[in-house]
Amino acid sequence: MTTGIDLGRPESGDVLDLITDDHRRFEHLLSQLRLGTADRDAVRRAFADVLIAHGEAEEELVYPVLRKKAEDIGEHEVEHGEEEHAEGNEALLKVLELKGTDTQAFTDAVEELSNLIAHHIAEEELTIIRPAREQVSGKVRLELGAKWAARRNELIDQGCGSEDNVRRIVAQAEREGLLDDD
Repeated sequence: MTTGIDLGRPESGDVLDLITDDHRRFEHLLSQLRLGTADRDAVRRAFADVLIAHGEAEEELVYPVLRKKAEDIGEHEVEHGEEEHAEGNEALLKVLELKGTDTQAFTDAVEELSNLIAHHIAEEELTIIRPAREQVSGKVRLELGAKWAARRNELIDQGCGSEDNVRRIVAQAEREGLLDDD
């Protein structure tokens, strides 16, 4: 689903740069949600599409390769990244399920989502992106960039941020034990 909001449509590049570009896009969209400087419903739908597409493509294509190619990126870092994606997706679902965007419940849900995403961005950039820049060749990063961008764009085109799809992804994460019961 398209909202008229720029979600970025990268086609190629260093996967690490593309991922960090999306991180900046997340921060911008979350700022718009917090400040109400744009149509909040359109922004939350755009944010949902880009967040889900980003994370799904990252887990499917990027994490496995970086884990193999970078000695400082191990199973723990990848699993932790996946757990944080699941937590962010769960918080996103709460934002999507709210009917209005001008309520205290919406403000609270956006605050929780913003905090989780900010934490994940900082941690991923420190524990995965930084070591990958040092330990994974530019050739591999460029190959991954093209694959990741194509998959990300395909998922956005499929409307991956729909409430129903996010609900399905969160349910799958629960079944896989990626979400705590608290």
